[in-house]
Amino acid sequence: MTPFISEMLGTCLLILLGNGVVANVVLNKTYGNSGGWIVITFGWAIAVFVGVYVTAAASGAHLNPAISISLAFKTGEWSMVTVYIAGQMLGAMLGSTLVWLHYRLHYNDSEDANLKMATFCTSPAIKNNLQNLFNELLGTFVLVLGVLFLSQPQNTLGSLDALPVALLVLGIGLSLGGTTGYAINPARDLGPRIMHAILPIKGKRDSNWSYSWIPIVGPIAGGLLAVLLFNILQ
Repeated sequence: MTPFISEMLGTCLLILLGNGVVANVVLNKTYGNSGGWIVITFGWAIAVFVGVYVTAAASGAHLNPAISISLAFKTGEWSMVTVYIAGQMLGAMLGSTLVWLHYRLHYNDSEDANLKMATFCTSPAIKNNLQNLFNELLGTFVLVLGVLFLSQPQNTLGSLDALPVALLVLGIGLSLGGTTGYAINPARDLGPRIMHAILPIKGKRDSNWSYSWIPIVGPIAGGLLAVLLFNILQ
């Protein structure tokens, strides 16, 4: 499996299971309706575990442009960054489309356009661009710093290496995710946002493009700052 296919498949699974749990919780007449934030954060953690486990051997399981850019910044090797990000974006778009197809009847039966959009992309609980940017920066800073330490040879768990990353994302979601929905991944937010704009979703709202730059800039900046701190600590 090539790195491009690996990243596309892994990100597709990440979004299918991650946005899938959001759809299960917020859309009408699902068995998971009103399951709450705990269900969503656990669902996203499992989504990360599956995505990383499937793709770790083939591509290193970046599944996130902020990870790819941060690792390139750390190593100085930029040649594959475009390939990785292209795979991640296409995978995110495909995964979100599959969520819509899977829950199509429930989208049709739901009236809240904001909740429908939430099954694709993130929005702030309280809109404040500077604060929201900091929230995404901090969440991704924790993610990338954690990944850098978890990837150290002395910290390996062999075939279970995907588990610490999933637990890290679970912790970020439970502790820091309540402000912006913890995108912490530009592809995870932008790819589905594009599909929200394109797909014929019944009763949808606009895709909130005025906010869309924050889940891109914040995670990339947070990842780069994490690399700088990691390098200082080594």
